[in-house]
Amino acid sequence: MDDRAPKEKPLTLKRMLKQSLAAGHRHTVGLKLDGTVTAVGDNKYGQCEVSSWRNIVAVAAGNVHRARNTGNAHTVGLKSDGTVMAAGWNKHGQCDINDWRDIAAVAAGWRRTIGLKSNGTAVAAGRNNEGQSDVSDWHDMVAITTGDWHTVGLKSDGSTEAVGNNRYGQCDINGWSDIAAIAAGYLHTVGLKSDGTVVAAGMNKHDQGDINSWSDIVAIATGSYHTIGLKSDGTVMAAGMNKQGQCEVSHWRDIVAIAAGCAHTIGLKSDGTVVAVGDNEYGQCEVSDWHGIQLPGHSVK
Repeated sequence: MDDRAPKEKPLTLKRMLKQSLAAGHRHTVGLKLDGTVTAVGDNKYGQCEVSSWRNIVAVAAGNVHRARNTGNAHTVGLKSDGTVMAAGWNKHGQCDINDWRDIAAVAAGWRRTIGLKSNGTAVAAGRNNEGQSDVSDWHDMVAITTGDWHTVGLKSDGSTEAVGNNRYGQCDINGWSDIAAIAAGYLHTVGLKSDGTVVAAGMNKHDQGDINSWSDIVAIATGSYHTIGLKSDGTVMAAGMNKQGQCEVSHWRDIVAIAAGCAHTIGLKSDGTVVAVGDNEYGQCEVSDWHGIQLPGHSVK
């Protein structure tokens, strides 16, 4: 009898899945099948010191979306018991989340961490200078995402809410409906609709919002100035800045999950291996030897 895991099909819409890949400004994090975590890239603040973590079911990486020469990032892990762990830069208290309980999903932004509780409410820790952590009155949420200065939530009815900086209209999403997934970049927000099309709001200086023609998309990810879409056939689309090759994903095949950092893009293949393109100054794309990364729909053994 062949006891190997069956080949995983690409994601399907309306499945709220816990993230097994995360890309920060200059580091990349992967969740393995046994609930442990691996990381590569910049470790100036200890954001890659996650090898001792156990019983993790989802990961998030704090992203300094602006392409500036700073390494103030952090990594968050959600445990199977609904508690959370954090490593890395903590100047604003973004890692002070050890007392959180009953968490169902996590998101890590610039200098802050957001947690989604199983009852649909949200909690936040860290910087709140522009109201980006004002989520205490949220309810009925099923997903969360963070940009640099704004935070976005997806409600169970397919509508969306946003708080924080709105200088470029990145929070002008109150009219969105029938949304199945959300992603927030530096100054733009992307929504995946249940019909596989995509909508965008916010800055479009680098064409990161030129995604209205996309179709058959099952997952989305956003970097600083680029947007990534995973199609149901396992191929990947990209729009936006490509200065460091972060959008060179058209040759990828058999992809089941995606993540985007400041200027790099990560793809998880159905065999549990990982591919990467883009900025690799700190080794954040050195994932070719990774294997056994959790596939969508899998859980800790």
